[in-house]
Amino acid sequence: MDLDIRHLRMVCAMAETGSVSGAAARMGMSQPAMSSQLQKVEGVIGGALFVRSRSGLEPTALGREVISRARTVLSEVDTLFGDLRPGTGADEVVGLGCVHLACVASIVAHAGDALPGREVRMRIEPSSTLLADALARGRLDAALIGIMEGFDIPLAPPVVSRALIPRYPIFISLSAAHRLAGREEVALAELEDEFWIAPPGADDGSLAALRASCRAAGFEPKMRYEAPTGGAQPLVAEGHGVRLVDPSWRPSPGTVVLPLTGEPQVARLVVAWRRDRLNDRDAVALYRGIAAAFRQHVDDNPAFAAWWRAHPEVHPLV
Repeated sequence: MDLDIRHLRMVCAMAETGSVSGAAARMGMSQPAMSSQLQKVEGVIGGALFVRSRSGLEPTALGREVISRARTVLSEVDTLFGDLRPGTGADEVVGLGCVHLACVASIVAHAGDALPGREVRMRIEPSSTLLADALARGRLDAALIGIMEGFDIPLAPPVVSRALIPRYPIFISLSAAHRLAGREEVALAELEDEFWIAPPGADDGSLAALRASCRAAGFEPKMRYEAPTGGAQPLVAEGHGVRLVDPSWRPSPGTVVLPLTGEPQVARLVVAWRRDRLNDRDAVALYRGIAAAFRQHVDDNPAFAAWWRAHPEVHPLV
């Protein structure tokens, strides 16, 4: 049997829904047919891609590698001829959303260059769920969304998406005076006694993922504070709590941003847009502009820059 695009979509659907039945429903297949196809795919690849746990399907090490590569291939396939199709017209204003990343300001500049003659208005949200909802309701035209591994944020037509970074780790922000601040990386179990700062708004899977990772490390996180990035920084600097952060953030004064040992928190970034608002040519141009903006900030945090250079396989498109 040869693998085809449908097999790649099937494997990614299993990873995103966490179950054979959920993936089967998404793909319009029966559960037995999905299970049979998975066995055939694993036979071709030469190993198990998933194991069953109490929380559902979990990718194996081989599975994570296959899923990462499959998402890269599917991203290219989904926009293979996008910039060759005729445009559908464009409004003068583009509503662009973004999770709170270090590259937000650069995205505005690059998006403006990518869409000359159009005004770009930016909405920054800590919750990807709210950005997806705004896209669905037509309140945004496009957005850069972060999705935690093991969780899914449904995007229904006319919203389509393309992976920007198929897989990258979430880092931890600590006070520069913290006992662990001098480490190259921090084990999650070492933060058992810390108070945590959570982002405000609807949970997009990040809090659930944090709790799951902490429980796997043997403790329940103490969620004492809820604050946006700007409000959280002084709390971290003064040693009142720790928080998860996008790894490309430059450490703010009085803080350090470090990797977590074993990458217990992993996410992916996708660019999503409404096909009834952006024609294919503009969508491709916007994607490339966002990619350039993200790449511009990789070196802001030396720890992330080192990870980035050590893992070229997860950012072939950027």
